[in-house]
Parts: sequence; structure tokens; C-alpha cells
Amino acid sequence: MPHDDSRPDPDVLLQRLQAQDSARAKGRLRIYFGANAGVGKTYAMLSAAQQAHQAGREVLVGVVETHGRQETAALLEGLEQLPLRQLPYRGQTLPEFDLDAALARQPAILLVDELAHTNVEGSRHPKRWQDVQELLAAGIDVWSALNVQHLESLNGTVGAITGIRVLETVPDTVLDSADEIILVDVTPDELTARLQAGKVYLPQQAARAAQNFFRKGNLIALREIALRRTAEHVEDDVRSYRVEQSGQSGSASTLPPVWNTSGAILACIGPHEGAEQTVRTAARLAGQLNVRWHAAYVETPLLQRLEAPERDRILTVLQLAETLGADTAVLTGSDVADALVQQAQTLNCATLVLGRPRPVPRWQLWRRWAPTLTRQLATLAPTLDVLEVGASPRTRRLARAWLPTDTDGDLRRRTWQPWAAALGGAVLVTLLATPLANRLDLANIAMLFLVAVVLVAVRYGRAAAALAAVLNVAAFDFFFVPPRFSFAVSDVQYLVTFVVMLAMGLLTGQLTAGLRFSARIAASRERRAQALFDLTRELSAALLTRQVVEIGQTAVQRLFTQVEGVAFDPVKGGKVMVLVAEHTDAGTGHLRLPAMLPHDFDAGIAEWVLRTGHSAGLATTTLPAHPWHCVPLQAPMRVRGVLALKPSQARWLLIPEQQQLLQTLARQIAIALERVHYVEVAQEAVVHMESERLRNTLLAAISHDVRTPLTALMGLAESLHTAQPPLAPAQADAAQAMVAQARELSALVTNLLDMARLQNGGVALRSDWQSVEELVGSAIRAAAPALRGEHVDTDVPTDLPLVEFDAVLMERVLVNLLENAAKYGAAPIVLTARATPTSLVLAVRDHGPGLPPKLRGREAELFDKFTRGSAESTTPGVGLGLAICKAIVDAHRGQIVATNAPGGGAEFTLTLPRRPAPDLQELS
Repeated sequence: MPHDDSRPDPDVLLQRLQAQDSARAKGRLRIYFGANAGVGKTYAMLSAAQQAHQAGREVLVGVVETHGRQETAALLEGLEQLPLRQLPYRGQTLPEFDLDAALARQPAILLVDELAHTNVEGSRHPKRWQDVQELLAAGIDVWSALNVQHLESLNGTVGAITGIRVLETVPDTVLDSADEIILVDVTPDELTARLQAGKVYLPQQAARAAQNFFRKGNLIALREIALRRTAEHVEDDVRSYRVEQSGQSGSASTLPPVWNTSGAILACIGPHEGAEQTVRTAARLAGQLNVRWHAAYVETPLLQRLEAPERDRILTVLQLAETLGADTAVLTGSDVADALVQQAQTLNCATLVLGRPRPVPRWQLWRRWAPTLTRQLATLAPTLDVLEVGASPRTRRLARAWLPTDTDGDLRRRTWQPWAAALGGAVLVTLLATPLANRLDLANIAMLFLVAVVLVAVRYGRAAAALAAVLNVAAFDFFFVPPRFSFAVSDVQYLVTFVVMLAMGLLTGQLTAGLRFSARIAASRERRAQALFDLTRELSAALLTRQVVEIGQTAVQRLFTQVEGVAFDPVKGGKVMVLVAEHTDAGTGHLRLPAMLPHDFDAGIAEWVLRTGHSAGLATTTLPAHPWHCVPLQAPMRVRGVLALKPSQARWLLIPEQQQLLQTLARQIAIALERVHYVEVAQEAVVHMESERLRNTLLAAISHDVRTPLTALMGLAESLHTAQPPLAPAQADAAQAMVAQARELSALVTNLLDMARLQNGGVALRSDWQSVEELVGSAIRAAAPALRGEHVDTDVPTDLPLVEFDAVLMERVLVNLLENAAKYGAAPIVLTARATPTSLVLAVRDHGPGLPPKLRGREAELFDKFTRGSAESTTPGVGLGLAICKAIVDAHRGQIVATNAPGGGAEFTLTLPRRPAPDLQELS
């Protein structure tokens, strides 16, 4: 009897419920997608916004780039626009989208143009698409626009075609997760005409663009890429809709018919030899048609009793299909045709490829009248195209080099218990019914034998029930039907009794086998769904890496060391290890190995898996002789570790469903490890920010509180020189030392105050055109007390042009560098200046011991706050002078570096960007 399990798959149901909950909480994203600038994406978005506004929906324009196009700007009339936020950036003020104002308004529809835009420094997110993600999470519907060259995966392809590399990109997941994609398309000739008419760029920009990016070949190629990318998204939508519909219907007869929109292929793998030819033909056909393809094997209760070599052959064919690029699946059901039709309709595969039916032997006449699989498929789904593949004349057996030979006899299904139960049941009923032969009718005794058949069928299945039916009918005939102790039948009506008993036994066995098969499948699916749910719940509560490792190992051990009834019997007694990776700032990483590794585990294989992100070891094509199967823990950002398993039998590793489950477990563990990692990073960042804020606050408070008494102290010390009567020589020297120490302390407090101001952004540049020669002279005069009479050699050409900078701050930079050279270097001190067409280069060099050896290769650390060349030194200072220099130079968009000069000594070089100086008449 065909089996019809209308209950939905718990895994699919759980995913659908989670997706629906997430969709209800989030806003919808609509992207106007185009092949190039100027195709009319913003125009189409504003036109739709006007229609929505007229329909009564609340539409708010967050940011729209019209690029000076009057037709586009005219569509803004009547739409409320959100004021842009003004952000300071390198001495200028730039308008930027106001994310906080949009979140506070909560409009029904928000227009955010230029999805790939890079935000100004100081914004909450570096990219505009990240702003859109926050808006969607807040439940706001967002409309945006995007060009195909801004997709991250296509950036290199577009750059190779056009010769221009676009710097602003958007992850492909943003486009894939969009609820709606509206393709805005025009022909290359029409776009070229619009470019020449000035509707894309200004005339001078249009001429340059027509010669470079807007060549007709580029436009055709970009248009093709955009159309293909849109078609992929639409195909995903069609597939998702069909999966949802199939989950709601649950029956092949009520599923929507296959829509031949993509020409996908489903290869039907059979249990007989030659199935690999079907896979190869499907792969070749999919390659020729450039379509996706799938492979499926249907396991019925009868096929569950296949011998181990036959099961290995089927798994090998499935592995071959995966190698050739197919998505594989092992289906379960009593009707092969019905399961294949449901799979084809779920995946929207319009073409089925299956092997040609094998010739029926002459002695199996009843099979000639049975409908073939092709005829059954045509009856169930007349719209499907069915392609039969002929057997290859030189079919060779596929190698199983990656799977060790199975010699475990536990997998063999044939045991003596079912047959002994069938024989024992017949003997027991005969013994019990013999004393009752004269008291009961033969019909009642027949019922006793029928009960025995049912009990054997319930416990041992179809084959044992068939044997029990034959034995019980024979025992009933021989011991109870007249003439007794003979197989002769005196009354023809007893033949009907025999036939009914035999038919009931066979039917009961069939029904029982199907029910047991369905119950085992349902229990397996429920256990998998419950295990994944428990794993997700436990991982969400884990706060330490050690907890994630323990939870992951327990979950994998629980799922993959118990009896699974999905397709084939897995094996028991496996071992599991979760190895966590430790990554450096450069992105490289190594595994954190436990103190005691198993003797047969090779850490080099796990390191290879971590480095490449591919599985290796047992049941793979990479180092298959290794007894451990290693899976990468691939998280969204990077590989977080390796999941290693050592099963006592490796056959289940080739089952697609088991592989998918293993990959899901590895993915969940990896995401949990990454979450814990970033929780630790966030905690460290918060502590660092709080300590930095506290330190800056203390610096500002100390500098302000110390500044007033320090000024009074300096004044009192200097007044001692003019005191009457005059001080004695020793007293005068003490007063002079007090003045010198007070000045050094005043310089230290000034540095502290300046550093606090720079860190808090309280210093604004007052740039103007300045003379470099005057800057050098004033800096040397200001640094004279610290130089203590040391002469500074200068190399400043008299014809240096005027340069635009803040004279006060740049003088402070040179003073700090001169003081640093006087403290840690040796005479002579040299200050040079030179100009290039794009920059001004200033250098201060001494002839001392040079930079500290401990900072060799890490010279940039000298410019960190509170960093000194030597931790223990008699030279006063707290290590703020160079940090102030770097902060001021960075504010001027320049660069400062420290190197060891040829011939000895340290040299600090700062480079400031410059532009051509204006005429003197313009300055006046």
C-alpha cells in the first residue's frame, strides 16, 4: 500500500517559522537595480514614491542624489524631505544622511539613495547600506538604488571589463536579502544618447565618460551582468515560493505544477549498477544548458535491506554527483515516483533524467504488466520532461578510495530471529489450539492463527509475516481441517479460508512495514529538529569559548552516535573534538590544541582545514586515509576552528542528509564562537574607551588645576632675581633652578592640556597661507630654552612657495621635535625644508644614538601617547610630545615618520599636502 506522509518536515517548518517571525519584525527593502549610472533608477524610485504618496502612504525622502538632473529634481516636489546632517570633515562641512532623525520619525516608506555610498568619518556606520540595515531592523520600509558594478562579488569582473575599479561596494547578501528588486534597464544606444544630451553628467564630464566607462561594449556587458543577477534573484524567489507552497500542501497531488522558468534538471539515481551514467549525463546536459541540477535517490522499505556493497555503490554515486556540482538528497517513501515528483516540484525542476528500465526476465511475467517508472512519472506529472539514459557499454565500477572497507557484520539485516519467530508462532498456536479442537469451531481456531501472523508482522516486518502466514495456513490445514493430519481438503470452502489467511498475513506485514518505516523517519526528523533547537538554545546562552566547545561536542556526539533511520544505519561509538582557532591581527591563525591529543590525530590536517576552509580526512578526497573527519567551523567573518570526528564506521558521512546536518551543526558552533569572540572584543573596547575617557578627563582636570599655581610659582621664582637686597650667589643659582624646573613643568602641563584638547576635538584648524621660512625661525626661537644654547643648522631654500597650514600648531610641532632632538640626540641638530609639486617636507635630524633598538620595525609606536624610548631614564618627560605632533599633522591631512638617519642619529620627517599658492594680489 503506498505510503502518504502528509506531515511537514520539522526542519523546514522550523526554518519557515523563524523566517516569518524575522520578516514580521523587519522592514521591507526595495532596490532599484541598474547596469549603470543614468539608466533612471532614482527617477523610477521617485516616480513610485509619488504614486505611493498620492495613495495616502507616508513617504519621507532621507537622501536623494539628483546629480543636477532637472527631471529628477522635479519629482521631489510634494515629498517631505529629511534635513541632512552637517558633519565636519578635514576643515569642511559635508551634508550626510541623518540616521537618528529617520529612526525617530519612523515613516512608512523611507527613500535612501546611493546604497553603496561611503559615509563621512564620524558617522555611526562607515557604509550607507549598514544604515539601511538598522532602518530595516527598526521596521521601516526602505527604497534604495544600486548599480551592478557596486556588488562586491562582481567588482573585479566589472573592473576587468571596463578598466575602472569601483571603490564603493556592497556585499552580495544585501541584494540577496532584498524583498523586491526592480530592474531599471535601457539599451546602450539610448543610454549613450542620454549621455550626449547631458541627462547623465555635465557636458565636460559626459565627454570624458563617453571615451572611458560609457563605451558601447562596456554598456552591453554590464547590461548582461545586471540581467543575469536579477534573474538569479527572481529564480530564488520562485523556488522559495514553491517550497512554501509544498510545505503547506504536503501531498504531491496538491502541489503546484513545475514552472519551466529555469530549466533545472533532476537526476534520479536508482539502486542498480549503471546509475553513475545517469549522473554523468545529467551533469553534461546541465553544463550544455547552463542550468542548475540536482540528484536524488529514493529509499523505500524494500531498499533498506540492501547489502553493504550495494549501499556503498549508491553512496558513491551520490558523492560523484556532488563532485560534478549537484545538490544531492536521499528521499524516503514507499512510492518512488511520488517522491521524485514531489522533489521536482519543490525544486522546480522541469526535466527528470533517469536510467532506462532493465529488461524483465522471462520468468518474471507479472513484472511485464507493471507500469514502468517513466509511465508512473508521466501519469503523476504530465508536464514534466522525462529523459531516459541508456547504459554505457563500458560501465566501470566507481572507486571508493575515500571510504574504508566495512567489515562489521552488525550492518547485515539478515538474522535468524524473524524466521524463528514465524516458526515458533505457528508451533505455539498449534499446541494451544489442539486441546480446544473439539470445543471451538474451525473459524475461531483460524482466528488464533491469524492473530499469530499479525503479532509476527508487528514485531518483525513484512518478510517474517509472509513466512508466518504460510506456516500458519499449513499448520491449520494439517492439524485441524478434516481430514486431519493430511494436507488434503474435504470441503472446498476451506480453500477460501486459506487464501484469506494468507492474504491477511501478507497485507498486515506490508502495512506494518510501512508504518514502522514512517514512524522511524518521523522520529528521526523530530529528534534532529529537537537537537538543533536544543543546540541553538544552549549556544545562545554560552558566554565563554569553553562552554561553546563543550556544548558543540555534546551535540555532535548525541546526534551522530545514535541510531539514525533517515537513510542508512549510522555507526556508534564515535569521538568528537572541537578545536578553536586563535587569529592574529594579520588574519592568520593557528589552532588551540588540547594538552592531550589522540595518538592517531594529525594536527597538520586540522591546520590545513583551518587555512583552506575545506573538509579533509576520512570520507573526503583529501587525505582519506586519516581516521578523523575534519570540518571547518566557517563563521560569517572567518573560519573559527575545526570540528573533528572519528566514527567507528564512515558510511554515514557520505549520506547527503547527514552531511547537511553536520554542516549545520558546524555552522551553529562557528557562529557561537564568533559571537563569543566579538563579545570579548566589545568588552575590551568598552574598557579601553572608558579608561581612555577617564585618562583624558584626568589630564584635562590636572592641567587646568595645576596651571594657575604653576604660573604663580614661576612669577615668584623670577621675582627673586629682582628682590632687594640682592640674593647671594648660591641663592641666585637656586632661584634660577626653580625657574628652569617651573618652565619644564609648565611645558609638561601645556602638553597635557593640548593632548586632551586634541583627543576631544576641541582644537580647530585656522589654516592660512604661511611662509615656511618664518615658521622655521619662530620655532627655533620658541625652542631656545630647551635647546640650551645648542645651534640649529637650517636648510631652507629662500624660494619656497607659500603653504597653507595653521602656523601656531605647526610651530608647536617643530618646537616639540627640536626639544626631542635636544633631549635624546646630540649636536648638530639640522632642520631642512623642501617643496614638491604636491607636498611640503620638513625634517628634523640629530646626530645622537638614534631610535631605540626595541622599536626597530615598530617606529610608529613612538607616536603613541605616553610612549618613551626608554622606560627608565633621567631625561624628564612623559611621552606626549611626539603624540601631539602626530595629532596635529593628522589634522592637516599629513604624515609624520621616524627613521634612523644614514650616518647615525634619528630623523623625523613630516609631509604636508599643498596646492599651488595664489597670487600675491589675491592674498591682498
